[in-house]
Amino acid sequence: MKRALILAMLVALATTPSASAGNGRVLAVKFDAEVNPATQRWLSDRIDEGADYDALVILLDTPGGLEESMRKIVRSELAAKEPIVVYVSPNGARAASAGVWIAEAADVLAMAPVSNIGSSTPITSTGGNIGTDLKRKILNDAAASLRNLARAHGRNAKWADLAVRKASNLAADEALRMNVIDLIAPDLPTLLQRIDGRTVKLRGFTLHTANDPVTTKEMGFFTRLLSTLIDPNLLSLLFLAGIGGILFEVFHPGVVLPGALGAVSLVTALFGFSILPTDWAGFALILLGLALLVIDAHVVTHGALTLSGLVALAVGMLMLFHDAPPPYEVSVWFVIAVTGTLGGFMAFALGKAVQARRRPSAMPAMVGAEGVARGDGFVAVRGELWQASTDDGTPLEPGAHVRVDDVEGLRLKVHRV
Repeated sequence: MKRALILAMLVALATTPSASAGNGRVLAVKFDAEVNPATQRWLSDRIDEGADYDALVILLDTPGGLEESMRKIVRSELAAKEPIVVYVSPNGARAASAGVWIAEAADVLAMAPVSNIGSSTPITSTGGNIGTDLKRKILNDAAASLRNLARAHGRNAKWADLAVRKASNLAADEALRMNVIDLIAPDLPTLLQRIDGRTVKLRGFTLHTANDPVTTKEMGFFTRLLSTLIDPNLLSLLFLAGIGGILFEVFHPGVVLPGALGAVSLVTALFGFSILPTDWAGFALILLGLALLVIDAHVVTHGALTLSGLVALAVGMLMLFHDAPPPYEVSVWFVIAVTGTLGGFMAFALGKAVQARRRPSAMPAMVGAEGVARGDGFVAVRGELWQASTDDGTPLEPGAHVRVDDVEGLRLKVHRV
């Protein structure tokens, strides 16, 4: 009986979640960016990496961001194999909007003395209020989600509701007094000392962080670059510039620079497309629109292909990120500006081409002009070099003076003077 009891206690101890399963180190992750697919992927990877540490501390300073990305981070926090500590720091930092969910999902939530948390009311992509019926559904869903996170961790669920419905925002001392956060700490070493030995409510971890060495990780250059580049308007512009540069190089080989810059722009745009949900029908329409514009520059259609190309281009750009969340959709005004600029340029070019076609030919004026033979069947007339032949077919000696009798295409008929 005693042996069975000892065995049961050992099994219980082995299966009880505890931060002591780590390696005596703490992983500190600095998250000071917007919440979007690029930063979400980076943070979720760091949470997975933190499984070998006693605890993972997210040094949070964010204005918020995309709901879907925020929910993925929250799921990563709740499923983490290590205790998650969110520390809103340094002084002057904030956990706003989507950042409140990331903070409330932590096993321990701390703040620097001069920091704030709150303002979690959902808004539209343009920063305006949501329509009445839709607003009610979104607010109720968001409020229930944040209340649930706060209640599960033993924090103030009533304030969580106010943060969503009334955009309530609290300073650190106010948040501590209202049980919105767990503690205030002036710096990370002090925080690790104060939470040592604490057993968290939701997942039962016991923290052992006092005097642990800290490994700090920050977002790399490419994560920050991608976070900037996933602006859909910028991606669309880079894509158009990339295709345009490559086409220019194809039709004017040897220039090099437009083709090189176009290739860089295109690869950068495709990199961003891999992060945002891209509608490939819109992608195909953009390619079709550009192809029609190029064809119309070489075929006489009196602007019909240009008009079709601009319509395909506009529809394609609007469709390109149609499935992306609202802040990551292409602006209608941006589409109007791009297509209007291209349309104006094509109208100018076609107008010049029509004027050139209607201008009387200068060829008849060549008849009667005099020139000098240059050899190899060429003559110089009025500063231009022309192919020429005589009526009797005899070759012209270099230096011989000739007069133009007729123009046949791009060849002159001459006789010696």
